[in-house]
Amino acid sequence: MGEVHTGLLQNSGEVAASTCRRLLGLLAGQTVRVSRRPIVHAVSPDRLTGVDCRLPSASQSRVRGVGTVLTRCSITGGRVVQGSSYVRIVRAAVDRRLPWSHYLARPGVMEVLGKAKPRDLSDGFTDDLPGDRLSGASAGRTRPDPARPDPARGDRGPGWSGSAPLDLGAISGRFVDLVQSSPLLDRRAPFKIPRTRLRWVAESASESGAPAIRFTLHNDQLRTLRLVHDGEFTPAVAELCEDLALHDWLLTTLLVIVERALTGGAPGPEAVAKLTPAVDHLLHLWMPAARVDETLTPLWESLERYPGFTRQWQSLVDRIRDQISVNMLTLLIRKGGW
Repeated sequence: MGEVHTGLLQNSGEVAASTCRRLLGLLAGQTVRVSRRPIVHAVSPDRLTGVDCRLPSASQSRVRGVGTVLTRCSITGGRVVQGSSYVRIVRAAVDRRLPWSHYLARPGVMEVLGKAKPRDLSDGFTDDLPGDRLSGASAGRTRPDPARPDPARGDRGPGWSGSAPLDLGAISGRFVDLVQSSPLLDRRAPFKIPRTRLRWVAESASESGAPAIRFTLHNDQLRTLRLVHDGEFTPAVAELCEDLALHDWLLTTLLVIVERALTGGAPGPEAVAKLTPAVDHLLHLWMPAARVDETLTPLWESLERYPGFTRQWQSLVDRIRDQISVNMLTLLIRKGGW
């Protein structure tokens, strides 16, 4: 299970690949991976966060989990930043907490102490979605602790309180905030748009039936994804979820820009001015499944059939280009005195 936060990099223009390396150099001595085909994509080194907390449960059972959350940040096209945290849930061999050295040897794995049903945990993670978390209210959940111990730095882990739940979104958001606060950015973004959050759960087809995927929009910012995949879990599954989160954010952002520009009967030049940031900063970023493992592309393709991400994207792109063309034609006619 995991959560991906996606947002606009707070800079007036596209940042170069060399700047992306510096922005994502979150761990000294570790390399930021940068690829240039088919589009510039930079990924930070993986970072571990130690957790000892209550796991989400649809039945409200008190299920304890101990382990490490794996987090990374990425920048796509020098414009879009993502923070992604995920953990693989497994049953512990013993029903007691072990030394942190045991959990550090299994990065990105969280062990369940006691009895728990996988479906109960999956449903609890994707169904427990109070809207007030988006506004920062607590409502029964603890707020993210910026001083949470990090075993990657040798910190000791937190004790078991029995109340604090696993909050992958807080971890993802914290690392995005770290990138966005860099002095390398001028904080003059070309438009304002909120982050989106994609919370996902992946299960193996050997335990949950045939491969399948279900994507749900809950509100303007929050989405959930349930998927069943062949074989064992690998980081490629998390990369699929990150790619889907990226393109969902692009589609959502383009839709908002078009609505802002074309509703209310704004004059042609004014509407085109509002559409220009989309042309300058977004349209070239649309490349669904470009970095998705080929064994998982059928899941992306099923989303292309329904609800049809690219179909809606192309419709919006055509609308933008038609609006610009009509405005240019109108200006030419007026200038020529036709």
